[in-house]
Formats: sequence, C-alpha cells, structure tokens
Amino acid sequence: MAAEVTAQTLTARHRPTLDQALEAIRTRAYWSPHPEHPKAYGEHGSLDAAAGRAAFDALLGTRLDLGQPGTDAWVGGETSPYGIELGVTYPHADPDVLLPAMRAGQPAWRDAGPELRAVVCLEVLKRISDRTHEFAHAVMHTSGQAFTMAFQAGGPHAQDRGLEAVAYAYAEQTRVPATAGWTKPQGKRDPLTLTKSFTAVPRGVALVVGCNTFPTWNGYPGLFASLATGNAVLVKPHPRAVLPLALTVAVAREVLTEAGFDANLVALAAEAPGEGLAKTLAVRPEIRIIDYTGSTAFGDWLETHARQARVYTEKAGVNTVVVDSTDDYRGMLANLAFSLSLYSGQMCTTPQNLLIPRDGIRTDQGPRSYDEVVTDLAGAVDGLLGDDTRAVALLGALVNPGVKERLDAAPGLGEVALASRAVAHPDFPDATVRTPVIVKLDGSKPDDEAAYLSECFGPVSFAVAVDSTADATALLSRTVRAKGAMTVGAYTTDAAVGRAVEEVCLEESAQLSLNLTGGVYVNQTAAFSDFHGSGGNPAANAALTDGAFVADRFRTIEVRRPS
Repeated sequence: MAAEVTAQTLTARHRPTLDQALEAIRTRAYWSPHPEHPKAYGEHGSLDAAAGRAAFDALLGTRLDLGQPGTDAWVGGETSPYGIELGVTYPHADPDVLLPAMRAGQPAWRDAGPELRAVVCLEVLKRISDRTHEFAHAVMHTSGQAFTMAFQAGGPHAQDRGLEAVAYAYAEQTRVPATAGWTKPQGKRDPLTLTKSFTAVPRGVALVVGCNTFPTWNGYPGLFASLATGNAVLVKPHPRAVLPLALTVAVAREVLTEAGFDANLVALAAEAPGEGLAKTLAVRPEIRIIDYTGSTAFGDWLETHARQARVYTEKAGVNTVVVDSTDDYRGMLANLAFSLSLYSGQMCTTPQNLLIPRDGIRTDQGPRSYDEVVTDLAGAVDGLLGDDTRAVALLGALVNPGVKERLDAAPGLGEVALASRAVAHPDFPDATVRTPVIVKLDGSKPDDEAAYLSECFGPVSFAVAVDSTADATALLSRTVRAKGAMTVGAYTTDAAVGRAVEEVCLEESAQLSLNLTGGVYVNQTAAFSDFHGSGGNPAANAALTDGAFVADRFRTIEVRRPS
C-alpha cells in the first residue's frame, strides 16, 4: 500500500464489508469476513503460518517504538505462561504530555464523519487480520491459550467483535441525518424555515483497560466502538498481556497516518511493575470513557471513582447450569466436559455451578442418580483429556499463579468427584497445565453456599445437589441476582421447566442456552448474532455488542440557521 490512502479508496475497499456487517446485526444470521482456519492465510498480502511465526519471533527481545509523544521510560517484563521470556519493551508515557496530544487530533477525526471513521477502522481490522498468525502467537504467549484457540479467539473472533462494534457505531450515529430542512407554516404569513445540521461529537479520550486472558477479544469492542464514534483511544493493557494490544496500537497508528489523521488518536499506556497506572488514568479529567474487563473489586472501584467518565465493565459472575433431564445423555456429558475443559476454565463464560437434583434426572438411557451423573461427567472429562497431546491443545496453560492457587484449594471445599492432574506439555516443559477438578457440594448446607456463590475462576466446577428442579431454578435466580452471570445453561425435556428457567433469565437479564449437545457450547458466542453479557446483572453493566454499548460514546450537536 502507498504511504497515503484516500478516503475514496478506503470507502470503495470497505463499504461493502460495512454494509454486510450492518445486515448481519439486523438479521442476527451467521456471518464473518475473517477466516477461522489457519490455512486460509498466506495470500493477498496476509501472513501464512511460517511467516506469522517468524514475525512473532522477530519481536522477542526488541523495543516496540510507537513514536508516541511523552515517552519517559521503557517498560516490559512479560513472561509467557508457557515459560519463555518475551523480552519486549514498550514506551511508558507521561500522561501530561500524551493526553493533550491525543486530544489535538480529535476535531479532524470528528469532522471526518461516521462513514470515513468506519472505513478507517475497517482498514485497521483488515491489516490485523492479515497478520492473524503473528497475533495468534502474541495472544498465546501472553494469555496461555492453546494455539488453535489463540488463533481463533484472539484473531478472527476478536476481529469480528471489533467490526461488530464499528457497525453498531455507524448505525447509531446515522440514525439522525447530517442535515435537514425545517418549515413551519404560519398561516397567511411566510413560513418559518430553518436549515439544521447534526454532528456526532465524541465524548473525549477513551481508556481501554485490557485483561490478561483475552486481550484482543475483550479489548477490541471498546477500542473500535470509541474510535468509530470519534474518540481518541488510550489502550492500557494488562501488564502480563501487553504485546497483542501494543501491536494493535501500532497498526492503528499506521493506518491513521496514511489516511491523513493524527496517529495519536490511538496510543499505548504501558506501565512499570506495580505502578497501578489504570487507577491514575481512570480519574483524569481528559478520560471520558472507560472500558474494563477484570475483577469485580476494580470494576466497582472504577464505577465509584471515575465519575467523569462513562464506564463499561465486565466483572465476575457465577455461571450456572441447571440439569433437569435430557434426551441425549451422552451428548450432554460431552458438551459439558468440553465446556469445563476449554482453556482450563479461564473464560468468563465457563460454567461453574452444575445444579443437579439429588434424586437424579431422567435421560434417554434411563434414570440417573445425582452420583451417577457426577461420576459420568467426571468420566467424560477424563475421556476427553486422557491423551496428553489432545489435553494440552484444549487446556492451554494456567494464566497466572492465582488460578493454580484456587485450583489447589478446591479439594478442601468438598468431596472431590474428579481430581485435577498435571499434564506435561510436549513443547513447553515450563508451562503449568492442569485438568479440571469437580467438587461435590450440597445446596442445602449453609457451609457449602460460600463456595458455590463465589466465583472460582479457573478449572474448578461444583456439582451442587439440590432438592428438586424447582429448587435449582430458585437457586439460579438468587445466584444471578446476587452475583451475576455471563452465561446460563439448562438441560430439560420438560417444556414447563424450560419456560421456568427462561423466565428466571428474562427477569434477571442473563443469557440462556438450552439443551446444547452438539458443537455449540455455552461458553462460546458468535459476533453479529449472540450477545456477550446483557448489562442487566452484576456480572457486567454492558453487552457486547448492542446499541447501548456505543450510543453513549458520542453526542449529537445541532446547528440551526435561517434558510
């Protein structure tokens, strides 16, 4: 590509994709412009597997100079969960210098209008997509995801979520026309006539506070929603997962420059060890939007203290599955086993509590007692992860020591139905890889409640015995209301039970998956069709992605003139 790219070129290149995205969010049908299969890359300027790996390897031990103003030091120190030192250093910025520079570029970006902003964002996403193999290694070695998951979730699925946010941003900004004529009849006198213009005006600088486990998937919706609505975006990655978002910032700055805009509309805020930079930045008056994924404690702090900003948070929740009955027992067990195992349960959507009637359930293989269901589920997990090579491809590595501490403590909470075991990674001997643990708890015992009503992030699940399906439904309601949930699952062949669970989820604003037994899992969502979170329960105050996620990132300002 040439050093400069015109608005006409970008519009011709990306307007068809934008239109398809707008249609997809309207119909909720399956659609994605980003290939999931690694072999789909290597042509039309994209990096194939070997080139992507080489590009990642070339980054190790280097200084990533973004050309930002206000750099006063260089920071780094990421260690891969697979045991290798990344050795990449990043610019540490003086916010008193960087933030004014970011704001300086906003008027021209605002005046560009919704369409040009959208296609510039799509050019950023296209260049990231071309480097998906490189980004996959960066996500893998900062999050601990296995390569295939890092490739898909950190690559095309994250890019889809970014594009989805751009589509919603465009749709919300263009609900009002850019200009309008207004005529009010005055009887026998001449009518009153005005010409009106309407401009989407950004709030200010947006801050994206990245997470350790899904730096791109969770980071891209807020980043692109804010950028597409005219805001400058400051990206503050998790200190253990800087590289994927730093590469994203580099691509965005490159595209903005080539399109004739200020590169400082997107900047990186890497932090020194123990600095706590997010707290400092969050309360700065220049910061008017904050997107955050992480712990409830810091999410609550942001909502309380960053009063000058519109704060979007995804925090902790207790995801629950109600097991009442099934007409595909083996399919249910296989589906749950995969959901519990994927990425070692280090997903905000992984089920934690399995509510099972103590008198058992009805299945296509006959009645199964509570103990039989739990034993059979443990066997399904064991069967899925029995081969170590297959196990590491599903489990990935534990992302940080805190996950291992919770896993090691879990057997002390109750009777262990499935013990966790260590798995040796054939390629990365220093990786900490562990299979899930399943612990039996009793829903009628107050001492057990403290365990199952707290999020235990990682490969830990609780098989909670309840007196009946009605009790399970009541406990589900109480759990979502008090603790929140990103996902709810249920298995039943009884239409009345299905309606009861659905009613709970409608009342408590929780996303529900019923009777999943095939290749769709409760902890996976598809951009353009599924909503991630709801914004209606304590787990998150926003959904990825809906109109509400973008509409408050800008204001429409009107200018009236006599015609």
